Amino acid sequence: QVQLVESGGGLVQAGGSLRLSCEGTGRTGSTYPMGWLRRGPGLEREFVASINWSGSNTYYRDSVKGRFTISRDNGKNTVYLQMNSLKPEDTAVYYCAADPIGVITDPLWRYWGQGTQVTVSS
Repeated sequence: QVQLVESGGGLVQAGGSLRLSCEGTGRTGSTYPMGWLRRGPGLEREFVASINWSGSNTYYRDSVKGRFTISRDNGKNTVYLQMNSLKPEDTAVYYCAADPIGVITDPLWRYWGQGTQVTVSS
């Protein structure tokens, strides 16, 4: 089992920045691909970004490319999501996830955090 705990969410004005963190504990999460997904109001959960176990490959949904950066520190069992130039449409609950069930850009993952709210005001 892997336990994931997110932090760093909050309220920010459009154009601002936030950095989300996700620490993994239990059966080591440092060997798993990691991802960030989100669920906006009234929407289905969607893929945002993911990173392979070594950090050498990263993937993003088109709407966040150039604004969001995913990274990881395996020594700390932590993955990060730096979010810049935030837009109101980025408002969502953001979830950290580990071990994709299918493709690393799909929203199906084996382990999930509890989620952290990100609200972007216009």
